[in-house]
Amino acid sequence: MHIEYEEFDTIEDIFMYMASAAPPMKNTMPINSYKGYVMSFIPLSPSTGETYLMIYSKGSLEPGVYEFDVTSKSYKKVEGIERADKVYFISLTPKRNTIADVAIENL
Repeated sequence: MHIEYEEFDTIEDIFMYMASAAPPMKNTMPINSYKGYVMSFIPLSPSTGETYLMIYSKGSLEPGVYEFDVTSKSYKKVEGIERADKVYFISLTPKRNTIADVAIENL
């Protein structure tokens, strides 16, 4: 497995990247808060699963739904997905994430 890295200063920057890089996707995207990092993995070789891009920032998020406003570059925790003009992130805190463990070890 090969991992490429893209580090950001803030969680807002990660959300901005994800919101702009994945417009054809639904307006709801998963993100992990794990071992002091907020991260997402994008497969760069989907057919083999050999190469991933880790987009990350130091920090943490509680599990739950976060509404992100691209215009103000701000996010807030919400109870539900309500607006089509916002991007939503589902923050998960896995008990174990072997891809993240390898990636963090190699940082």
